[in-house]
Amino acid sequence: MAEWVASLDIDGWSLLFAALSLVAGWILSRLARRGLTRLLVRLPSLGEAVKTAIVRIVVYAIILLGVGVALGFLGASVQPLLAVALIVGVVLVLVLRGIADNFAAGVVLQTRRPIEVGDVLTSDDVEGEVVELNGRAVVVKTFDGRLVHLPNGAVLQQPLVNESAHGARRSEVEVRVGGAADGMPEAIAEAVRAVDGVHQREHVDVLSRSRSPERQIYRVRFWHHPKHGTAVSSAVVDALADAFAGRGIPVTVTSDPPAAPLTPPFEI
Repeated sequence: MAEWVASLDIDGWSLLFAALSLVAGWILSRLARRGLTRLLVRLPSLGEAVKTAIVRIVVYAIILLGVGVALGFLGASVQPLLAVALIVGVVLVLVLRGIADNFAAGVVLQTRRPIEVGDVLTSDDVEGEVVELNGRAVVVKTFDGRLVHLPNGAVLQQPLVNESAHGARRSEVEVRVGGAADGMPEAIAEAVRAVDGVHQREHVDVLSRSRSPERQIYRVRFWHHPKHGTAVSSAVVDALADAFAGRGIPVTVTSDPPAAPLTPPFEI
């Protein structure tokens, strides 16, 4: 250490410029902190954790730059320092790669705002209400009471569906009717529209899937609040079953429409 200090070409001007560099770095860091803080206030979509991290990174970078310039004025070789900084930077990138990816993804999510707190989303087989957006994850409360933390990076990489974007969501049920009763589409639509929770502004679609003298199959589509899918679908199933039971028509209603069965060519 003593030999390194002795090797420095230090004079009065070098000390003055080194001191000015340190002071300038400190002043610039303070100005940058204030300016960034005022600028980030205009971005309410960014969380407090994200704002704090951005400010700290910029301030520390300016201070380190001032220290490097001061050492340069004192005649110190900054190449070893740059090599050490590069090695440390590479190690940090490798170690904190996941954290950095989630942080960057969090900035994208909170600036572009594809989802907001209170929205219902579907991502990576997780469906629920967004309760928090932070620098690491999107916190989702599922409809069965679980609290799921989805990493921001994974949310951007996986298909993201915002179920609340249009204020309504569509569900389906399948109705299988025995026999060849007439007027079934109209009767089905009327029974579904009468269910509490089914939106009246969107049309109830009754699509014919299969018709034969022995059976009729219909796919029924209706709209409801994004958070009430399970409850409304259950009520629709009960309403359809009760409506046709009173008319003596055998009917089977399923809330999860099954896949169409394969039919041998000779039976078509």
